[in-house]
Amino acid sequence: MLDFVQQLVSGIALGCVYGLIALGFVLVYKATEVVNFAQGDLMMLGGFFAFTFIGILGLNYWIGFAGAVAAMALFGMLAERVVVRPILGYPQFSIIMATIGLGYFLRSVAGIIWGTDDLKIETPFSQGVLRIGSLVLAYDKLSVIAATIILCALLYLFFNRTTLGTAMRASSENMLAAYYMGIPVKRVVSIVWAISAAVATCAGVLLAPITFIHSNVGLVLGLKAFPAAVLGGFGSIPGAVVGGVLIGVIESMAGFYLPQGWKDVAPYVVLLAVLLLKPEGLFGHHVRKKV
Repeated sequence: MLDFVQQLVSGIALGCVYGLIALGFVLVYKATEVVNFAQGDLMMLGGFFAFTFIGILGLNYWIGFAGAVAAMALFGMLAERVVVRPILGYPQFSIIMATIGLGYFLRSVAGIIWGTDDLKIETPFSQGVLRIGSLVLAYDKLSVIAATIILCALLYLFFNRTTLGTAMRASSENMLAAYYMGIPVKRVVSIVWAISAAVATCAGVLLAPITFIHSNVGLVLGLKAFPAAVLGGFGSIPGAVVGGVLIGVIESMAGFYLPQGWKDVAPYVVLLAVLLLKPEGLFGHHVRKKV
């Protein structure tokens, strides 16, 4: 039973990271109907920024964390302005290829600047453990879960209690109608990309105590976060987080209880089973087309 609880907590912690990356997928898709396949690489770059501020420049962890989030928010706006905006209106395939190209570019630049070695960020939660009887839970994993809950609560309040958040929701529902109502749609889309990059950075920094940061970590985790977004329902913000947690728990349990090799396969098996039964995802809305 203790092993089960420990694996459950580890799976939820890893799933929270998947969920935050998937959240970035969903935010950009809802605002622009663009699938940003560089989302995982934005997480990787944010992790490297945090490592630079905290590990190299020696800044306080929280100051370095905030600096990395702010830097990546600006980078997200720049990426939208330079890479995506010029080709909006072109076929979706062109935009998808542009985001894939952006991912390759970021991985190459990260390898040139920070090298190919695995890097780790020391955090205030790296060493401690919580003991409940015979159960031992690492603070780094519990901190990831707590931070994800806080971040999701802040995003909920932002989107539902602020004027800018309401404008973003309106733009995601109908961009043309929002434009005619006087909402600055281009600025809103830029801010969505900034929030998406900032959330990805949070995932990268939270991931650092659990695993190492390297130039390909964004590609690996992005390929797992994308199915999490699909599993939850690609247009659903809560679904992205729930899908990520499910993928993380399934992966953790399969790695512990099933034969070797099932750890990486089991989440996709579950994803296919869910999509066969509920093609729109767990939280998606099914739209019937009249023939």
